[in-house]
Amino acid sequence: VQLQASGGGLVQAGGSLRLSCAASGRTFSTYAMGWFRQAPGKEREFLSAITRTGGTTYYADSVKGRFTISRDNTKNTVFLQMNSLRPEDTAVYYCAADINFSGTASREWDYWGQGTLVTVSS
Repeated sequence: VQLQASGGGLVQAGGSLRLSCAASGRTFSTYAMGWFRQAPGKEREFLSAITRTGGTTYYADSVKGRFTISRDNTKNTVFLQMNSLRPEDTAVYYCAADINFSGTASREWDYWGQGTLVTVSS
């Protein structure tokens, strides 16, 4: 599966952004989907994941209550709604697909999008 993330940009602290990740192919609904981010000089960080049907979601503590993951299997797209953004949320955001959601470590995910930059100004 090929993934294309979009929706990043520059936003002031306290603002919102909605990231999208479009997947190619007919097998989108067979993958768990996730979002990660990587800030300069830091390791890639798990943010959120959603199961194949969207019935279960997972969040890192750093974004719980501020970010919401969702998916539309009819449009082969996963979303990340980000509210109450903070300067420390500045990073490149990546979507990922995993045939079997087996954990939050980036090495366990099978496919990656190219990343979209989110910059939060103070």
